[in-house]
Amino acid sequence: MATTMLKALNQSLRDALSEDEKVILLGEDIGTLGGVFRVTDGLKGEFGEHRVVDTPLAESGIVGSAIGLAYRGYRPVVEIQFDGFTYPAFDQLVSQLAKLHYRSRGRVKMPVTVRIPYGGGIGSPEHHSESPEAYFAHTAGLRVFAPSSVQDAYTMLRQAIDCDDPVIFFEPKRRYHEKAEIDLSTPQGDGSPKAQIVREGEDVTVVGYGPTTYTLLEAAQAAEDEGISLEVIDLRSLDPLDIDTVAASVKHTGKLVVVHEASRTSGLGAEICAQITESCFDYLEHAPLRVSGFDVPYPPSRLESHHLPDLDRVMHAVDTVMRHHEATEGAAK
Repeated sequence: MATTMLKALNQSLRDALSEDEKVILLGEDIGTLGGVFRVTDGLKGEFGEHRVVDTPLAESGIVGSAIGLAYRGYRPVVEIQFDGFTYPAFDQLVSQLAKLHYRSRGRVKMPVTVRIPYGGGIGSPEHHSESPEAYFAHTAGLRVFAPSSVQDAYTMLRQAIDCDDPVIFFEPKRRYHEKAEIDLSTPQGDGSPKAQIVREGEDVTVVGYGPTTYTLLEAAQAAEDEGISLEVIDLRSLDPLDIDTVAASVKHTGKLVVVHEASRTSGLGAEICAQITESCFDYLEHAPLRVSGFDVPYPPSRLESHHLPDLDRVMHAVDTVMRHHEATEGAAK
């Protein structure tokens, strides 16, 4: 049966609560209301107010409470209402949660999952449409997941909750109502999803995650109409980063375009381009290119369509690397 990403996340939480009594949900309005996006709808009635906890409007306190619960052997799952509301909890996330396992020489585990709806495209202002993933991918001690599909939303959230490391779990809110069939089997592995080739291609490797994966698939279809074959890679995990899958693709295509909604400077695209340049320099036919949000605070909703990477901007980058390749081939002849 087809379901939405919202319902897939809800089912993932329900299954985790059912299978492990140490799983506890915390967040603002997640109980009676079911969360601002209704991801936790019905879970308080099913599992009780002691396992689905409505908290005060205090993100630092919410994450701090989750850290204390993890100390006592629980597996807390925190909901932050919107991406920009993460910042009041920043010190708890990067100074405490990320450090405690290492600081204790492995004696203390921190199985905390922090769910964050992120990204633009829904007509909301700043603090409701941001992409702060680079802050957390930069922070040693945190894992960072960013699913793009309905199936991955279910599976990767289960992986995050089962993981003994803290996981920052970014949910692409403008894809919440996307529908697809899902498999509800329990995921296996250590909680680190690998990058996935979601469309094979020959000419250019295009890499994204979360909401941009669908933009890349649209670009691949448009490029096919122009006789260009794009290989689309969905990163899924931003830390640890599965650079090997990207490198293998670039060694085949010789060209790379990385796309994300976050600002360009010091974003994930810069890291990926740097690592690929280091490991695949002899295979590259053009410098890797980035397509991203601009280096400005998130704009008013009437301007967000100009800020977010879209089909035209992605295709311009693809055309740029292809033109250089064609010009080089022509000169060689």
